[in-house]
Amino acid sequence: MAVAATGRLTLDALAYLGALARLAVRAAYYTVVAPFRGQPLRFHRAVHQAMAVGIEALPILSLITFFMGVILALQGAYELRRFGALQYVASAVALAMTRELGPLMTAIVVIGRSGSAFAAEIGTMKVTEEIDALVTMALNPVQFLVTPKFLAMIVMVPCLTIWADFMGVLGGSLFGITSAGFTFPAYIRATLDALYLRDIITGLIKSFMFGMVITAVGCHEGFSTGAGAESVGRSTTAAVVWSIFLVIVVDLMFTALFYFTGA
Repeated sequence: MAVAATGRLTLDALAYLGALARLAVRAAYYTVVAPFRGQPLRFHRAVHQAMAVGIEALPILSLITFFMGVILALQGAYELRRFGALQYVASAVALAMTRELGPLMTAIVVIGRSGSAFAAEIGTMKVTEEIDALVTMALNPVQFLVTPKFLAMIVMVPCLTIWADFMGVLGGSLFGITSAGFTFPAYIRATLDALYLRDIITGLIKSFMFGMVITAVGCHEGFSTGAGAESVGRSTTAAVVWSIFLVIVVDLMFTALFYFTGA
């Protein structure tokens, strides 16, 4: 019985990942290939989505990552002080933010704000039969609804990650200036000395993949919504839970890849 249940769960998981991959590939096709085949990209909708995903997320993301930088500096200083290496606080904060916490915290904020909104929007359209109306009007739901979101996410999530890295470093500098004997120029100089281009690029690659995952999960859960308003709530919850889980899995995979390749 346990083996059968495990087999069913495995098949369900693979089927779910396959559905996400198909949706992501179709969205990528309508974003990159279709415009060259006479199917224009609805750029104004993508800009609208980019504003919602990116610009409107800046206040909360700035606050969270600034505090995260302060927390990292405090936790790092707790150990570094024991070894008389408090001057390495700037390096620790910079590397942790650019390689890991910047992309990850950005993804979590975007999941809470935009991934859930994607599922709720498309789920509501599914319940009210607006998706069927789009098909009746010869509009492809993936091209009309998913592609602008996909384009906005793969552009804005890396941009938000860069901003999150900056705010994290700024938060770390607050501790560095007040408690570690740094001046602000000295802290920034120590941060720049600790960072290599690959540290920033690895974080941006992760954030690009996170954007694809969040879009695919949110839109897939929206399209999978059943009948009734209650199912919209379930789809929204599932979108958040699955997005966080898959973002962590993707993060683990790329972290391991960068580690073993020396990136």
